Amino acid sequence: MKETKKIPYKIYLEESEMPKKWYNVRADMKNKPAPLLNPGTLEPMTFEELRGVFCDELVRQELDDTTPYFDIPQEIQDFYKMYRPSPLVRAYCLEESLQTPAKIYYKFEGNNTSGSHKLNSAIAQAYYAKKQGLKGVTTETGAGQWGTALSMACAYLGLDCQVYMVKCSYEQKPFRREVMRTYGANVTPSPSDTTNVGRKILSEHPGTSGSLGCAISEAVEAAVSQDGYRYVLGSVLSQVLLHQSVIGLETKAALDKYGITPDVIIGCAGGGSNLGGLISPFMGEKLRGEKDYQIIAVEPASCPSLTRGRYAYDFCDTGMVCPLAKMYTLGSGFIPSPNHAGGLRYHGMSSVLSQLYDDKLMEAISIEQTAVFGAATKFARIEGILPAPESSHAIKAAMDEAIKCKETGEEKTIVFGLTGTGYFDMMAYEKFNNGEMTDYIPSDEDLAKGFAGLPEV
Repeated sequence: MKETKKIPYKIYLEESEMPKKWYNVRADMKNKPAPLLNPGTLEPMTFEELRGVFCDELVRQELDDTTPYFDIPQEIQDFYKMYRPSPLVRAYCLEESLQTPAKIYYKFEGNNTSGSHKLNSAIAQAYYAKKQGLKGVTTETGAGQWGTALSMACAYLGLDCQVYMVKCSYEQKPFRREVMRTYGANVTPSPSDTTNVGRKILSEHPGTSGSLGCAISEAVEAAVSQDGYRYVLGSVLSQVLLHQSVIGLETKAALDKYGITPDVIIGCAGGGSNLGGLISPFMGEKLRGEKDYQIIAVEPASCPSLTRGRYAYDFCDTGMVCPLAKMYTLGSGFIPSPNHAGGLRYHGMSSVLSQLYDDKLMEAISIEQTAVFGAATKFARIEGILPAPESSHAIKAAMDEAIKCKETGEEKTIVFGLTGTGYFDMMAYEKFNNGEMTDYIPSDEDLAKGFAGLPEV
Protein backbone atom coordinates (compact mmCIF):
# COMPACT_ATOMS: atom_id res chain seq x y z
CA MET A 1 0.00 0.00 0.00
CA LYS A 2 1.35 3.41 -0.92
CA GLU A 3 1.23 6.46 1.30
CA THR A 4 -1.91 8.37 0.38
CA LYS A 5 -1.54 11.56 2.45
CA LYS A 6 1.22 13.98 3.34
CA ILE A 7 2.85 12.54 6.43
CA PRO A 8 3.17 14.91 9.39
CA TYR A 9 6.27 14.92 11.57
CA LYS A 10 4.27 13.34 14.40
CA ILE A 11 1.18 11.21 13.98
CA TYR A 12 -1.27 11.24 16.88
CA LEU A 13 -4.51 9.33 17.18
CA GLU A 14 -7.67 11.05 18.32
CA GLU A 15 -9.03 9.98 21.68
CA SER A 16 -11.83 8.10 19.92
CA GLU A 17 -9.22 6.13 17.93
CA MET A 18 -7.34 4.82 20.96
CA PRO A 19 -7.49 1.05 21.56
CA LYS A 20 -10.30 -0.13 23.81
CA LYS A 21 -9.08 -3.73 23.91
CA TRP A 22 -5.71 -5.43 24.34
CA TYR A 23 -4.75 -7.98 21.67
CA ASN A 24 -3.62 -11.48 22.64
CA VAL A 25 -1.32 -12.71 19.85
CA ARG A 26 -1.37 -16.24 21.29
CA ALA A 27 -4.91 -16.64 20.00
CA ASP A 28 -3.59 -16.57 16.42
CA MET A 29 -0.52 -18.74 17.02
CA LYS A 30 -0.79 -22.21 15.48
CA ASN A 31 2.01 -23.39 17.77
CA LYS A 32 1.06 -22.11 21.21
CA PRO A 33 3.75 -21.18 23.73
CA ALA A 34 4.56 -24.11 26.00
CA PRO A 35 2.81 -23.89 29.41
CA LEU A 36 4.50 -22.88 32.63
CA LEU A 37 5.46 -25.96 34.63
CA ASN A 38 5.40 -26.66 38.33
CA PRO A 39 9.11 -27.29 39.14
CA GLY A 40 8.17 -30.02 41.60
CA THR A 41 5.71 -32.05 39.54
CA LEU A 42 6.70 -30.88 36.03
CA GLU A 43 2.97 -30.56 35.31
CA PRO A 44 1.42 -27.38 33.81
CA MET A 45 0.79 -24.74 36.47
CA THR A 46 -2.86 -24.42 37.46
CA PHE A 47 -4.88 -21.36 38.35
CA GLU A 48 -4.84 -22.35 42.02
CA GLU A 49 -1.06 -22.75 42.06
CA LEU A 50 -0.39 -19.42 40.36
CA ARG A 51 -2.88 -17.35 42.33
CA GLY A 52 -0.74 -17.63 45.43
CA VAL A 53 1.88 -15.49 43.68
CA PHE A 54 -0.06 -13.40 41.13
CA CYS A 55 -3.37 -11.52 41.20
CA ASP A 56 -6.35 -13.64 40.17
CA GLU A 57 -7.29 -11.71 37.03
CA LEU A 58 -3.67 -11.63 35.88
CA VAL A 59 -3.49 -15.41 36.26
CA ARG A 60 -6.57 -15.74 34.06
CA GLN A 61 -4.92 -13.58 31.42
CA GLU A 62 -1.69 -15.55 31.72
CA LEU A 63 -3.38 -18.90 31.14
CA ASP A 64 -5.70 -17.81 28.31
CA ASP A 65 -4.16 -18.49 24.91
CA THR A 66 -7.41 -18.55 22.90
CA THR A 67 -9.22 -15.26 23.58
CA PRO A 68 -8.01 -12.74 20.95
CA TYR A 69 -9.09 -9.54 22.69
CA PHE A 70 -9.48 -8.42 26.31
CA ASP A 71 -11.44 -5.31 27.26
CA ILE A 72 -9.29 -2.56 28.78
CA PRO A 73 -11.15 -1.51 31.96
CA GLN A 74 -12.44 2.07 31.81
CA GLU A 75 -10.33 3.07 34.81
CA ILE A 76 -7.19 2.00 32.93
CA GLN A 77 -8.35 3.73 29.75
CA ASP A 78 -8.77 6.92 31.77
CA PHE A 79 -5.26 6.58 33.21
CA TYR A 80 -3.84 5.96 29.74
CA LYS A 81 -5.28 9.29 28.61
CA MET A 82 -2.72 11.09 30.82
CA TYR A 83 0.03 10.12 28.37
CA ARG A 84 -1.54 8.19 25.52
CA PRO A 85 -1.77 8.11 22.62
CA SER A 86 2.00 8.30 22.25
CA PRO A 87 3.34 9.80 19.02
CA LEU A 88 4.48 7.89 15.96
CA VAL A 89 7.30 10.08 14.65
CA ARG A 90 8.60 10.28 11.10
CA ALA A 91 12.38 10.58 11.47
CA TYR A 92 12.84 13.03 8.62
CA CYS A 93 16.06 14.45 10.06
CA LEU A 94 17.61 11.00 10.51
CA GLU A 95 16.62 10.03 6.97
CA GLU A 96 18.32 13.17 5.64
CA SER A 97 21.45 12.58 7.70
CA LEU A 98 21.77 8.98 6.49
CA GLN A 99 20.94 9.99 2.91
CA THR A 100 18.71 6.94 2.68
CA PRO A 101 15.68 6.32 0.47
CA ALA A 102 14.14 4.45 3.40
CA LYS A 103 11.31 5.98 5.38
CA ILE A 104 11.92 5.69 9.12
CA TYR A 105 9.28 5.91 11.86
CA TYR A 106 9.60 5.41 15.59
CA LYS A 107 6.94 4.90 18.24
CA PHE A 108 8.02 7.07 21.18
CA GLU A 109 7.01 5.67 24.57
CA GLY A 110 9.04 8.04 26.74
CA ASN A 111 6.49 10.85 27.03
CA ASN A 112 5.33 10.04 30.56
CA THR A 113 6.90 10.69 33.95
CA SER A 114 8.29 7.16 34.26
CA GLY A 115 10.09 7.77 30.96
CA SER A 116 9.27 4.40 29.36
CA HIS A 117 6.66 2.01 28.00
CA LYS A 118 6.52 0.12 31.30
CA LEU A 119 3.63 2.20 32.66
CA ASN A 120 1.26 0.52 30.17
CA SER A 121 1.39 -2.73 32.15
CA ALA A 122 2.21 -1.27 35.57
CA ILE A 123 -1.15 0.50 35.83
CA ALA A 124 -2.97 -2.64 34.68
CA GLN A 125 -1.27 -4.91 37.21
CA ALA A 126 -1.69 -2.41 40.04
CA TYR A 127 -5.36 -1.95 39.09
CA TYR A 128 -6.09 -5.67 39.35
CA ALA A 129 -4.24 -5.86 42.68
CA LYS A 130 -6.32 -2.98 44.04
CA LYS A 131 -9.54 -4.49 42.70
CA GLN A 132 -8.69 -7.74 44.51
CA GLY A 133 -8.35 -5.83 47.78
CA LEU A 134 -4.62 -6.38 48.26
CA LYS A 135 -2.37 -4.21 50.45
CA GLY A 136 0.54 -4.03 48.05
CA VAL A 137 2.80 -5.65 45.49
CA THR A 138 6.46 -6.66 45.20
CA THR A 139 8.61 -6.64 42.10
CA GLU A 140 12.11 -6.53 40.65
CA THR A 141 13.61 -3.93 38.35
CA GLY A 142 16.74 -3.89 36.22
CA ALA A 143 17.51 -0.43 34.87
CA GLY A 144 14.70 1.00 36.98
CA GLN A 145 12.07 1.82 34.36
CA TRP A 146 9.69 -0.88 35.53
CA GLY A 147 10.16 -0.04 39.20
CA THR A 148 9.55 3.63 38.44
CA ALA A 149 6.39 2.87 36.49
CA LEU A 150 5.03 0.52 39.14
CA SER A 151 5.76 2.98 41.95
CA MET A 152 3.77 5.62 40.03
CA ALA A 153 0.85 3.26 39.46
CA CYS A 154 0.82 2.15 43.10
CA ALA A 155 0.94 5.75 44.33
CA TYR A 156 -2.02 6.57 42.10
CA LEU A 157 -4.05 3.65 43.49
CA GLY A 158 -2.85 3.79 47.11
CA LEU A 159 -0.94 0.49 47.16
CA ASP A 160 2.32 -0.31 48.92
CA CYS A 161 5.16 -0.99 46.49
CA GLN A 162 8.33 -2.96 47.32
CA VAL A 163 11.04 -3.00 44.64
CA TYR A 164 14.18 -5.17 44.47
CA MET A 165 16.57 -3.34 42.15
CA VAL A 166 19.52 -5.10 40.51
CA LYS A 167 22.53 -3.97 42.55
CA CYS A 168 24.65 -2.59 39.69
CA SER A 169 21.71 -0.48 38.49
CA TYR A 170 20.95 0.62 42.05
CA GLU A 171 24.49 2.01 42.16
CA GLN A 172 24.69 3.26 38.56
CA LYS A 173 21.29 4.99 38.55
CA PRO A 174 20.70 6.66 41.93
CA PHE A 175 18.28 9.21 40.48
CA ARG A 176 16.02 6.50 39.07
CA ARG A 177 16.06 4.95 42.55
CA GLU A 178 15.08 8.28 44.11
CA VAL A 179 12.17 8.74 41.72
CA MET A 180 10.79 5.44 42.97
CA ARG A 181 11.22 6.51 46.56
CA THR A 182 9.57 9.84 45.81
CA TYR A 183 6.52 7.92 44.64
CA GLY A 184 6.55 5.99 47.92
CA ALA A 185 8.26 2.74 46.95
CA ASN A 186 10.66 0.87 49.22
CA VAL A 187 13.75 0.11 47.09
CA THR A 188 16.28 -2.60 48.05
CA PRO A 189 19.48 -3.45 46.13
CA SER A 190 19.48 -7.08 45.04
CA PRO A 191 20.80 -9.52 46.04
CA SER A 192 20.20 -8.40 49.62
CA ASP A 193 20.35 -9.84 53.11
CA THR A 194 16.61 -9.21 53.64
CA THR A 195 15.48 -12.54 52.13
CA ASN A 196 16.58 -16.15 52.46
CA VAL A 197 17.27 -16.47 48.75
CA GLY A 198 19.21 -13.19 48.73
CA ARG A 199 21.46 -14.36 51.53
CA LYS A 200 22.01 -17.67 49.72
CA ILE A 201 23.01 -15.91 46.47
CA LEU A 202 25.38 -13.59 48.37
CA SER A 203 27.07 -16.52 50.08
CA GLU A 204 27.53 -18.36 46.77
CA HIS A 205 28.49 -15.28 44.73
CA PRO A 206 30.11 -12.76 47.09
CA GLY A 207 30.52 -9.34 45.54
CA THR A 208 28.04 -10.11 42.72
CA SER A 209 26.53 -7.14 40.85
CA GLY A 210 23.21 -8.97 40.74
CA SER A 211 20.83 -9.87 37.94
CA LEU A 212 17.14 -9.72 37.14
CA GLY A 213 16.94 -13.41 37.99
CA CYS A 214 18.26 -12.70 41.51
CA ALA A 215 15.88 -9.80 42.03
CA ILE A 216 12.89 -11.83 40.86
CA SER A 217 13.67 -14.54 43.42
CA GLU A 218 13.75 -12.00 46.24
CA ALA A 219 10.57 -10.24 45.14
CA VAL A 220 8.65 -13.52 44.92
CA GLU A 221 9.83 -14.57 48.39
CA ALA A 222 8.79 -11.18 49.77
CA ALA A 223 5.34 -11.49 48.21
CA VAL A 224 4.52 -14.99 49.47
CA SER A 225 5.78 -14.23 52.98
CA GLN A 226 3.46 -11.24 53.52
CA ASP A 227 -0.32 -11.37 53.85
CA GLY A 228 -2.17 -9.26 51.31
CA TYR A 229 0.72 -9.01 48.83
CA ARG A 230 1.28 -10.42 45.35
CA TYR A 231 4.21 -10.39 42.98
CA VAL A 232 4.03 -8.47 39.69
CA LEU A 233 6.46 -8.70 36.77
CA GLY A 234 7.42 -6.07 34.20
CA SER A 235 8.28 -8.32 31.27
CA VAL A 236 8.51 -11.94 30.04
CA LEU A 237 5.03 -13.10 31.05
CA SER A 238 2.21 -13.35 28.51
CA GLN A 239 -0.01 -11.04 30.56
CA VAL A 240 2.60 -8.27 30.23
CA LEU A 241 2.82 -8.66 26.44
CA LEU A 242 -0.98 -8.47 26.40
CA HIS A 243 -1.02 -5.09 28.16
CA GLN A 244 1.86 -3.78 26.05
CA SER A 245 -0.06 -4.58 22.86
CA VAL A 246 -1.47 -1.07 23.21
CA ILE A 247 1.85 0.10 21.69
CA GLY A 248 1.46 -1.96 18.54
CA LEU A 249 -2.27 -1.31 18.23
CA GLU A 250 -1.67 2.45 18.32
CA THR A 251 1.25 2.13 15.91
CA LYS A 252 -0.79 0.16 13.40
CA ALA A 253 -3.76 2.52 13.67
CA ALA A 254 -1.50 5.53 13.06
CA LEU A 255 0.12 3.88 10.03
CA ASP A 256 -3.23 2.77 8.62
CA LYS A 257 -4.53 6.32 9.01
CA TYR A 258 -2.03 7.46 6.40
CA GLY A 259 -2.00 4.34 4.23
CA ILE A 260 1.46 3.23 5.35
CA THR A 261 2.52 -0.41 5.38
CA PRO A 262 5.87 -1.09 7.08
CA ASP A 263 8.40 -3.48 5.58
CA VAL A 264 10.62 -3.84 8.65
CA ILE A 265 9.62 -3.66 12.34
CA ILE A 266 12.41 -3.51 14.93
CA GLY A 267 12.42 -3.63 18.72
CA CYS A 268 14.95 -4.10 21.49
CA ALA A 269 14.60 -7.40 23.33
CA GLY A 270 15.40 -8.26 26.92
CA GLY A 271 12.49 -10.14 28.46
CA GLY A 272 10.17 -9.22 25.60
CA SER A 273 7.60 -6.72 26.87
CA ASN A 274 8.36 -3.84 24.48
CA LEU A 275 9.10 -5.99 21.44
CA GLY A 276 6.06 -8.19 22.03
CA GLY A 277 3.81 -5.20 22.50
CA LEU A 278 5.05 -3.43 19.39
CA ILE A 279 4.85 -6.37 17.00
CA SER A 280 1.69 -8.12 18.27
CA PRO A 281 -0.93 -6.79 15.80
CA PHE A 282 1.52 -7.02 12.89
CA MET A 283 2.48 -10.55 13.89
CA GLY A 284 -1.23 -11.36 14.09
CA GLU A 285 -1.62 -10.38 10.43
CA LYS A 286 1.42 -12.47 9.57
CA LEU A 287 0.07 -15.48 11.46
CA ARG A 288 -3.30 -15.18 9.73
CA GLY A 289 -1.62 -14.95 6.32
CA GLU A 290 -2.94 -11.45 5.66
CA LYS A 291 0.40 -9.62 5.34
CA ASP A 292 4.09 -10.26 5.73
CA TYR A 293 6.66 -8.23 7.64
CA GLN A 294 10.35 -8.54 8.47
CA ILE A 295 10.48 -8.42 12.28
CA ILE A 296 13.84 -8.01 14.03
CA ALA A 297 14.58 -8.47 17.73
CA VAL A 298 17.75 -6.69 18.89
CA GLU A 299 19.53 -7.81 22.04
CA PRO A 300 22.85 -6.92 23.72
CA ALA A 301 25.85 -9.04 22.76
CA SER A 302 26.57 -9.38 26.48
CA CYS A 303 23.24 -11.16 27.15
CA PRO A 304 22.31 -12.93 23.90
CA SER A 305 19.44 -15.21 24.88
CA LEU A 306 17.87 -15.48 21.40
CA THR A 307 21.00 -15.49 19.28
CA ARG A 308 23.13 -17.79 21.45
CA GLY A 309 20.75 -19.29 24.00
CA ARG A 310 19.08 -22.68 24.11
CA TYR A 311 15.36 -23.29 23.63
CA ALA A 312 14.53 -25.23 26.74
CA TYR A 313 12.56 -25.23 29.97
CA ASP A 314 14.32 -23.15 32.60
CA PHE A 315 13.66 -21.36 35.86
CA CYS A 316 12.56 -17.76 35.48
CA ASP A 317 14.76 -16.76 38.42
CA THR A 318 18.21 -17.41 39.82
CA GLY A 319 16.91 -18.69 43.15
CA MET A 320 14.84 -21.36 41.36
CA VAL A 321 11.63 -20.61 43.24
CA CYS A 322 9.53 -19.64 40.20
CA PRO A 323 7.78 -21.88 37.66
CA LEU A 324 9.66 -23.32 34.69
CA ALA A 325 9.14 -21.59 31.35
CA LYS A 326 10.11 -22.89 27.93
CA MET A 327 12.14 -20.11 26.39
CA TYR A 328 15.39 -19.20 24.75
CA THR A 329 17.64 -18.99 27.79
CA LEU A 330 21.26 -18.65 28.89
CA GLY A 331 20.46 -20.52 32.10
CA SER A 332 18.95 -19.09 35.27
CA GLY A 333 22.40 -19.09 36.87
CA PHE A 334 23.87 -16.86 34.15
CA ILE A 335 24.71 -13.44 35.59
CA PRO A 336 25.36 -10.93 32.78
CA SER A 337 28.12 -8.36 32.87
CA PRO A 338 26.98 -5.04 34.38
CA ASN A 339 26.44 -3.36 31.02
CA HIS A 340 24.43 -0.16 30.80
CA ALA A 341 21.31 -1.57 29.17
CA GLY A 342 20.03 -2.87 32.49
CA GLY A 343 16.55 -3.57 31.18
CA LEU A 344 17.97 -6.11 28.70
CA ARG A 345 20.02 -8.09 31.22
CA TYR A 346 17.61 -11.03 31.64
CA HIS A 347 18.77 -14.60 31.07
CA GLY A 348 15.68 -15.65 29.11
CA MET A 349 13.11 -14.46 26.60
CA SER A 350 9.31 -14.43 26.71
CA SER A 351 7.81 -17.83 25.89
CA VAL A 352 5.60 -16.15 23.29
CA LEU A 353 8.51 -14.54 21.48
CA SER A 354 10.65 -17.65 21.88
CA GLN A 355 8.01 -19.74 20.11
CA LEU A 356 7.62 -17.17 17.32
CA TYR A 357 11.39 -17.05 16.88
CA ASP A 358 11.68 -20.81 16.88
CA ASP A 359 8.97 -20.91 14.21
CA LYS A 360 11.12 -18.49 12.14
CA LEU A 361 8.44 -15.80 12.16
CA MET A 362 10.96 -13.22 13.38
CA GLU A 363 14.72 -12.66 13.32
CA ALA A 364 17.21 -11.76 16.05
CA ILE A 365 20.55 -9.98 16.13
CA SER A 366 22.91 -8.92 18.92
CA ILE A 367 24.98 -5.72 19.10
CA GLU A 368 27.89 -4.58 21.31
CA GLN A 369 27.19 -1.65 23.62
CA THR A 370 29.82 0.75 22.20
CA ALA A 371 28.12 0.52 18.79
CA VAL A 372 24.76 1.00 20.49
CA PHE A 373 25.88 4.16 22.30
CA GLY A 374 27.42 5.47 19.09
CA ALA A 375 24.01 5.20 17.43
CA ALA A 376 22.31 6.69 20.49
CA THR A 377 24.59 9.74 20.42
CA LYS A 378 24.02 10.28 16.72
CA PHE A 379 20.26 9.92 17.16
CA ALA A 380 20.23 12.41 20.05
CA ARG A 381 22.11 14.98 17.98
CA ILE A 382 19.90 14.52 14.93
CA GLU A 383 16.40 13.81 16.30
CA GLY A 384 16.67 15.70 19.60
CA ILE A 385 15.73 12.86 21.97
CA LEU A 386 18.27 11.31 24.35
CA PRO A 387 17.32 7.63 24.12
CA ALA A 388 17.53 4.95 26.79
CA PRO A 389 20.35 2.42 26.27
CA GLU A 390 17.75 -0.31 25.78
CA SER A 391 15.94 1.61 23.03
CA SER A 392 19.26 2.43 21.37
CA HIS A 393 19.68 -1.20 20.33
CA ALA A 394 16.64 -0.76 18.08
CA ILE A 395 17.97 2.60 16.86
CA LYS A 396 21.28 1.03 15.82
CA ALA A 397 19.52 -1.77 13.95
CA ALA A 398 17.13 0.67 12.24
CA MET A 399 20.02 2.86 11.12
CA ASP A 400 21.83 -0.19 9.75
CA GLU A 401 18.72 -1.22 7.80
CA ALA A 402 18.38 2.31 6.41
CA ILE A 403 22.03 2.28 5.31
CA LYS A 404 21.42 -1.04 3.51
CA CYS A 405 18.57 0.68 1.64
CA LYS A 406 21.00 3.42 0.62
CA GLU A 407 23.36 0.81 -0.75
CA THR A 408 20.67 -1.16 -2.62
CA GLY A 409 18.35 1.72 -3.56
CA GLU A 410 15.36 0.03 -1.90
CA GLU A 411 12.68 2.35 -0.51
CA LYS A 412 11.70 0.33 2.53
CA THR A 413 9.54 1.63 5.36
CA ILE A 414 11.18 0.94 8.73
CA VAL A 415 9.36 1.19 12.07
CA PHE A 416 11.13 0.81 15.41
CA GLY A 417 10.20 1.17 19.05
CA LEU A 418 11.80 3.97 21.07
CA THR A 419 10.94 2.56 24.47
CA GLY A 420 12.03 5.46 26.64
CA THR A 421 14.43 8.25 27.48
CA GLY A 422 17.99 8.04 28.80
CA TYR A 423 18.08 10.99 31.17
CA PHE A 424 18.77 8.68 34.14
CA ASP A 425 21.56 6.96 32.22
CA MET A 426 24.08 9.79 32.20
CA MET A 427 26.78 7.72 33.92
CA ALA A 428 26.67 5.43 30.90
CA TYR A 429 26.82 8.32 28.46
CA GLU A 430 29.70 9.77 30.49
CA LYS A 431 31.69 6.55 30.10
CA PHE A 432 31.00 6.50 26.37
CA ASN A 433 31.91 10.17 25.93
CA ASN A 434 35.14 9.65 27.90
CA GLY A 435 36.10 6.64 25.80
CA GLU A 436 35.95 4.40 28.87
CA MET A 437 33.12 2.12 27.74
CA THR A 438 34.09 -1.44 26.82
CA ASP A 439 32.33 -4.35 25.18
CA TYR A 440 31.87 -7.70 26.83
CA ILE A 441 30.83 -10.74 24.85
CA PRO A 442 30.52 -13.98 26.84
CA SER A 443 32.65 -16.84 25.60
CA ASP A 444 31.22 -20.26 24.78
CA GLU A 445 32.77 -21.42 28.06
CA ASP A 446 30.90 -18.67 29.95
CA LEU A 447 27.61 -19.74 28.39
CA ALA A 448 28.31 -23.41 29.03
CA LYS A 449 28.26 -22.75 32.78
CA GLY A 450 24.73 -21.37 32.51
CA PHE A 451 23.55 -24.19 30.26
CA ALA A 452 24.92 -26.74 32.72
CA GLY A 453 22.32 -25.63 35.24
CA LEU A 454 19.31 -26.15 32.98
CA PRO A 455 16.77 -28.47 34.61
CA GLU A 456 16.14 -31.88 33.08
CA VAL A 457 12.61 -31.67 31.69
